Amino acid sequence: MSTAHRTSAAAGGTAISEKVALQAAEWFFLLQDGKVSAQDHQRCQRWRAAHPAHEAAWQKAQQVGQRFAQLPPSLALTTLNRPAAQRRAAAQALAVLLLAAPAGWLAWRQAGGIDLWADYRSATGERREVVLADGSSVQLDTASAIDVHFDSELRLIRLCHGAIHVQTAADPQPAYRPFVVATEQGRLRALGTRFTVRQDGGFTRVAVFEGAVEMRPADSAAPAQVLQAGQQAQMGEREISAIEAVPPHADGWTRGVLQVRNMRLDDFAAELARYRPGIVRCDPAVAGLRISGAFQLRDTTPVLDSLPQVLPVAVRYRTRYWATLTAPGD
Repeated sequence: MSTAHRTSAAAGGTAISEKVALQAAEWFFLLQDGKVSAQDHQRCQRWRAAHPAHEAAWQKAQQVGQRFAQLPPSLALTTLNRPAAQRRAAAQALAVLLLAAPAGWLAWRQAGGIDLWADYRSATGERREVVLADGSSVQLDTASAIDVHFDSELRLIRLCHGAIHVQTAADPQPAYRPFVVATEQGRLRALGTRFTVRQDGGFTRVAVFEGAVEMRPADSAAPAQVLQAGQQAQMGEREISAIEAVPPHADGWTRGVLQVRNMRLDDFAAELARYRPGIVRCDPAVAGLRISGAFQLRDTTPVLDSLPQVLPVAVRYRTRYWATLTAPGD
């Protein structure tokens, strides 16, 4: 069995390292082979019993394999009949899912465009613009999805996940219909406006660039708040944060640019990871470094590769889908 040298947090209260995740993935593919021997099964049992993390990783591998019928093509069981190098790549890809699921699986789903339930969706790294029946436009950020429902009384968008940029148009219907964006945390009513909405970390983040937006948390007892152009805030289910000024270039992603100023490197890595299939990690040793600049989102690999030129960091690629920012020499 091959090994890895770094350790990561895992779900379920048991720490699963990259090494163990990769071993579990290799065992998973090996035991799918119809020609596997009884000795192989026994060896796997001994490996599982050797440490609680082994069993946790094995159970997660089983869950991924059994719960999701539409795995990425690189993880299809037909890889068993492919050359060893391709089987190895499949095991590495599955290891990513074991460490990151459900978030990692969500990223794969979005990258493959198999979120079949949303009316409109974008893949990881993709931006997509949709013109609605009333002439309003919605631009979907990376890995985002919306449902749209227009009737005689309401123009409604439900943000399933991700972020959107909305430019409302005058309602062509004789009777006025409010334009509303619904999220898990509440509702946003547009008042002739251009604004962005992002669901992230249990909050809805709103920035207004033109007009105004009324924010109303899901808890009916919580007061509503109106944001004017140039203002932003975040909304939970029960309250709205203090209003702040919208920073310059906050809507840069609509033009394919991530512009940051004095951002922590771990926050930058997390933001960049939204536009890249797989995982981008930042070692705690370099997490507090600060970065500023404008970065093109169309291809994130050159962005990662440029970081050692401006910061004392190294970029380690475990696979093309798994990058870690570390201190040089680690």
